[in-house]
Amino acid sequence: GPAAALVVTLIYAMPPMARVTKNALDQVNSEIVELGKMVGCSTMQMLYRILLPSIRPRMMLGVNQVIMLTLNMVIIASMIGAGGLGYNVWQSLKQLRIGQGFEAGIAITLVAIILDRLSQKIATRRPVYHEQKTKFFQKNIYLIIIFLFIIITWLCGNWFSFFYNIPENMTVSSGRFWDGIIDYININYHGPIRLVRDFFYIYLLKPFKMFMISIPWFVVVLLVFTIGLRIQGFALGLKCSILVLFIAMSGFWEKAMISVYLIGTCVLLANLIGIPIGIIAASNDRVHRITQVIIDTFQTLPAFVYLIPVIMIFSVGDFSAMIAVVLYAVVPAIRYTDNGIRQVSSSYLEAAKSNGCTKFQILRRVQLPLSLPDIMLGVNQTLMMGLSMLIITALVGTRDLGQETLIALSKVDPGRGLTAGICVAFIAIIVDRLINAWSQKRKKELGLTTSIS
Repeated sequence: GPAAALVVTLIYAMPPMARVTKNALDQVNSEIVELGKMVGCSTMQMLYRILLPSIRPRMMLGVNQVIMLTLNMVIIASMIGAGGLGYNVWQSLKQLRIGQGFEAGIAITLVAIILDRLSQKIATRRPVYHEQKTKFFQKNIYLIIIFLFIIITWLCGNWFSFFYNIPENMTVSSGRFWDGIIDYININYHGPIRLVRDFFYIYLLKPFKMFMISIPWFVVVLLVFTIGLRIQGFALGLKCSILVLFIAMSGFWEKAMISVYLIGTCVLLANLIGIPIGIIAASNDRVHRITQVIIDTFQTLPAFVYLIPVIMIFSVGDFSAMIAVVLYAVVPAIRYTDNGIRQVSSSYLEAAKSNGCTKFQILRRVQLPLSLPDIMLGVNQTLMMGLSMLIITALVGTRDLGQETLIALSKVDPGRGLTAGICVAFIAIIVDRLINAWSQKRKKELGLTTSIS
């Protein structure tokens, strides 16, 4: 029912907000903190009057991610009784009515874009100060007009159905248009598409898959322990290696390695594509605006919607799963890189220019090192979003932990499904801890950590 859908969506969409807020608080300028201490701010005053206002642009990035992830859950939520647009998409996909599924998916995307633009304007809005003698109606004229308009249209809706639902003979459908595009691609470009698919599978996916399956479990345990030891010390290496050992002892080792191979390939490609685009978007406002619209569309368009066209164009298999995961997971790499570079203080840029640095030197020596924590946060989110696609990719024929979860659901075997899900979570935790530890180490080297107490 709706209550269960609400809980599931909350659990899925909440972590990025917490992570972005923590990351932003860690990077507050030490001069701002010292100013708060000098004027005698208490801990609560420091937080609500100084720290939170100073990180509002970064926090709105987290709000944006919450909006996108929430809307992306509408189809899964519809499976447990939430209804809404997600139910329309789900029913269309079950009947392979691609055009109708796209229409509902585009409606979800437009809702996301509207909420995203409003949240961005709220983040950049500056308070407007009025004289004390200003009347209430003069100060809130636009709010009053909007409120009156809502009341009038609501009252009119009681007598005229047009104000509630547009008549069916006035609606426009684009379903046949999308169906025609898929048919055209399959008829005219089947040969080149098959050539690209076979090339990637034979020379990239299959060799990496065979390599990952052939690695003994104890080698992976030692490798993860060594990496953790080098980054942060014995404790991190021990924790991560214990999680790897659990996966090996669960009986899902081969499935786990297939999951690591698929998600690792997808995350690598997503970051190779997303980080350069984010760098370009950060240096060009026009590209930034265009990119924002595209990535909002990609992230909010439910994975189920573009998974079906991918299957119908590339057939089932690992390559189709890779395309779907890359399209879905490339968004954080672009968004966090763009935001991280834009958040670099102008004082650093002015210092680099005064020393005669070229644009490329400023990017390489100043902007990228200082924005590296944000970029690594994007890499982390790319990985998490890729792992969240495992069950969906199992629908196109992958034989990994996602397939085990799907089989457990179909056979009502909660123990098997829960164990496979825990293995997926442990893979995510291992990589998350290693990336965060390395990012914190890098922050200390760059002097970006701030003491708030």
